[in-house]
Amino acid sequence: MSEVKNPPSLPTDGGWARFVTARPRLTLLLALLITALAVVAGGGVAERLGSGGWEDPGAQSTYAARALEREFPHSEPNLLLLVDATAGTAGVDDPAVAAEAERLTTALAAERGVVGVGSYWRTQLPMLRSEDGRQALIVARVQGDEKTATATLERVAPRYEGEHGPVRVSLGGPAAVQREVTETIQEDLLRAELIALPVTLVLLVLVFGSAVAALLPLGVGIVAILGTNAVLRGLTELTDVSVFAQNLTTALGLGLAIDYALFIVRRFREELAAGRDPVAAVGATLRTAGRTVLFSALTVAVSLSAMLFFPMYFLRSFAYAGVAVVLLAAAAALILLPAALVLLGERVNALDLRRMWRRGRPGAAAAAPTGRGWGWTAALVMRRAPVFAVATTVGLLLLGLPFIGVKFGTVDDRQLPKDAPSHVVQEQIRHHFPNSPGGGLTVLVEGSPAPDRLAAYRDRLAALPGVIRVDGPIGSTTGGAYSSLSVAVEGESVGERAQDLVGEVRAVDPGFKASVTGQAAVLVDAQKAIAGALPAAAALVVLATLLLVFLLTGSLLIPLQAVLLNALSLTAMFGAVVWVFQEGHLSGFLSFTATGDIETTLPVLMFCIAFGLSMDYGVFLISRIKEEYDRTGDHESAVRTGLARTGGLITAAAVILAVVMVAIGTSRVTNTKMLGLGIALAVLMDAMVVRSLLVPAVMKLTGRATWWAPAPLRRLHERFGLSEGEPATPRPEADRIPVGAGA
Repeated sequence: MSEVKNPPSLPTDGGWARFVTARPRLTLLLALLITALAVVAGGGVAERLGSGGWEDPGAQSTYAARALEREFPHSEPNLLLLVDATAGTAGVDDPAVAAEAERLTTALAAERGVVGVGSYWRTQLPMLRSEDGRQALIVARVQGDEKTATATLERVAPRYEGEHGPVRVSLGGPAAVQREVTETIQEDLLRAELIALPVTLVLLVLVFGSAVAALLPLGVGIVAILGTNAVLRGLTELTDVSVFAQNLTTALGLGLAIDYALFIVRRFREELAAGRDPVAAVGATLRTAGRTVLFSALTVAVSLSAMLFFPMYFLRSFAYAGVAVVLLAAAAALILLPAALVLLGERVNALDLRRMWRRGRPGAAAAAPTGRGWGWTAALVMRRAPVFAVATTVGLLLLGLPFIGVKFGTVDDRQLPKDAPSHVVQEQIRHHFPNSPGGGLTVLVEGSPAPDRLAAYRDRLAALPGVIRVDGPIGSTTGGAYSSLSVAVEGESVGERAQDLVGEVRAVDPGFKASVTGQAAVLVDAQKAIAGALPAAAALVVLATLLLVFLLTGSLLIPLQAVLLNALSLTAMFGAVVWVFQEGHLSGFLSFTATGDIETTLPVLMFCIAFGLSMDYGVFLISRIKEEYDRTGDHESAVRTGLARTGGLITAAAVILAVVMVAIGTSRVTNTKMLGLGIALAVLMDAMVVRSLLVPAVMKLTGRATWWAPAPLRRLHERFGLSEGEPATPRPEADRIPVGAGA
């Protein structure tokens, strides 16, 4: 394999090391100032985030929904007041109850930002009265986008919730659900941070021993989080951003910053233990671990940026937040951390909290551990490479089998805990109000078709299998040339039959413009949008990963292995998502309501995040193996030594990131819980199974061919590629991990 004689300059070359270490105090002072500005700039970001974004903004269903909201506010209520007749009354038809309900209806109609107010007492519609006659509904439309509607509801809700003479009022409907989801996520995020930060600090102390070294990664993570909040705040001025993206900011900001800082601090301590002074140690660290951090950040950022191909702002928000936090974490690790390490020098090993448990000389903690246990594991795996390769692959595929039965659905109130007020209201409506508002399909008719043509169209829709009835047409209340038809369907409003009916209704040609919306139509259009964007997004992730790993290794086979093994590492996550969250296993233990489906965008989101994080650990391992192979030319020894040098650190980083994701997974909102726990499982499976067992087994099977590339690609790598490691500074032979080394 040809060596790179004149590798191109990168920010992690010697010039960069001199730049960041020349004035370390000034660097840290500027960083502190920028962080303070980020705190101010990012203030109030949570109040500006939306709780929706699952629909395709260019879809027929979205167009029709917006027109219906504008033209038919009465027919598209998003706020429901559940009125319970208290004990001692004859039910909702009691005169005292009716009088109080009429007062509430009149008051609600007078509220600014609320339109389309109606009630059972005014319309006598059976669908607005419960079967037992003890409950009835007041319906309304809160105007504006999600943020405006939430602000209106926060102003209005306190005047209506609670006891009002002979009635008790509770709030439900999409607007109330969105408001409660946003508030719950904000509360849960604060709790997750309070859980994750102290636990992470304890784990870092256990990894490093030194309390000073342990605080450095935590500081890098906090800088990345605060910086990303400022970025998100700026983006809210330009586009919609999902409140769920804040969870990703915390998780990735803390997790990746800790990953990057772990590798840099660990390498810096190794270089100090080898006798370098602090400035030289930082230079060597940036030329080795620094390059790896740079490549890792690029691969994770590319994986997350793939979500920009999808039109839903829910997914795009995660791309904004994810790319920003990854780049900020890498920047902090490559700028602030080296400056701090220069100033600390040997004091990076101060406050050694493991001294009482450690044997040997007092300075042993500073030296790089040999990782003999990981070397022994690699040797064992390579001796039985076919067995480990087949067993691990089959096991991962079996864990992923439940995903074959995945069913997709939409987000509703069941995302919230069972005792959440809006969830309780919606449960009451589902079980006690036949044909409650909000289900089925709605057809928007534009223009002014002749009554007989409109009637013929309605009859054709009513004749479709699975249609219970078609109500309407209803003329526009704004005087526009619009009318609407309401199509009641059998079964669940987003069930398989309802989804099939979307296509069948759209296939009926009325001879005039008609658009279909409703929950099932939104779901069908979202699935179509995801399917359309998926090939381009996947191509970006795969091709960019292949290119970046090739530039790092110069190998043709390693990039292919990286992509395939990364994808394989995600099977357990996808299988668990269906088995737990769709089918409801462990729902009692994890405190969520199983809906029998998975929100359509979640698998895409989880793939992009988990694939990027898997590549993060893959790059760390591969780069160290390549460093050893370039130094020794011994393939098996390079695999053993590479795993020995990084296995413990990768596992520690994965455990810390998993702790952060599990803290996010304690959320009371089901999608956030699924995201946190699913990513935590993927990270642990990747670090402890794929990197520890499957990678060394596959590399043993491919042998020296692992490093082969055709002559044109070798020349390309010689011209543009990068090589981690110090040139011509081989370690002593005794530093290599022997084949039979014990733990």
